[in-house]
Amino acid sequence: MAKHEKRFLKNYESKASEYLNDKEKASNLLKKAMKKADKKTLGDAWENLQLLFGIFGDWTSGKYRAIPVKSILMIIGGILYFVAPIDAITDFIPVAGLLDDAAIIGLVFRQVSSDLTLYKEWKQKGFLQE
Repeated sequence: MAKHEKRFLKNYESKASEYLNDKEKASNLLKKAMKKADKKTLGDAWENLQLLFGIFGDWTSGKYRAIPVKSILMIIGGILYFVAPIDAITDFIPVAGLLDDAAIIGLVFRQVSSDLTLYKEWKQKGFLQE
């Protein structure tokens, strides 16, 4: 694990917690991230990012809450990192900046993979929590 990934893991919770109970702030973050996402430049991370967007959106709307708080904080932290123009490698540096973001998305995906599996099963069954 790279140095900036360790730093991310250490700091994600304090930043991400601001979004837990603020539906408008969380929704705005998701919109900003979706606007930034580019299938061509993200490659393999694209599908992972779309799944993270999906679970975050369903969590924010209250449709899906069957995820541990620590996992949703990790997802929010990864999305925050993704939208930040200046992180370990600034996004203004073509390709390298997005590769850095893709690495963090991959790390988040691996950390919450079991939660994402349950979410995918929930989506496939079409259940909505009430």
